[in-house]
Amino acid sequence: MFNHAPDDYVCPFCRRVAGLPDLRGIGDPQDIVHRTDLATAFVAPRWWPNNHGHVLVIPNAHHENIYDLPPEYGHAVHDLVREVAIGIRTTYGCDGTSVRQHNEPAGYQDVWHYHVHVFPRYPGDELYMSSAYPEFVTAEERRPYAERLRGFFGSDPAGLL
Repeated sequence: MFNHAPDDYVCPFCRRVAGLPDLRGIGDPQDIVHRTDLATAFVAPRWWPNNHGHVLVIPNAHHENIYDLPPEYGHAVHDLVREVAIGIRTTYGCDGTSVRQHNEPAGYQDVWHYHVHVFPRYPGDELYMSSAYPEFVTAEERRPYAERLRGFFGSDPAGLL
């Protein structure tokens, strides 16, 4: 229902869950900060100027948007979003968090796999008045944020420790 992925779509988030980079080579297993049976959280490769290290939380099974998302996956994603928000607030030195989710092109969805953004927030950061950097940030830039959150969770979902 209300799907937009082309028939030949290779889902970058399904590849991420499988431990593979997307077809552009984006995505490193070290980006994963926590994983449950139904959901995975990882540091996003696209950043906003004043909100570095934001995290995406996705269902482990492919569901394009909120309309397709079964309740058990919705609950699992939401539970992990809450834990990630607490982890970001605890480890990033930020003053709050924002959570957002998009559906369909008119809703600014651009990856055809349900996902929720969890942003660190700071006074005057202008998140909603700024645009993301045009290029993805490097794995080296993402690493310190992922390490903080993996430490918070006490987990090693990517087998790095």
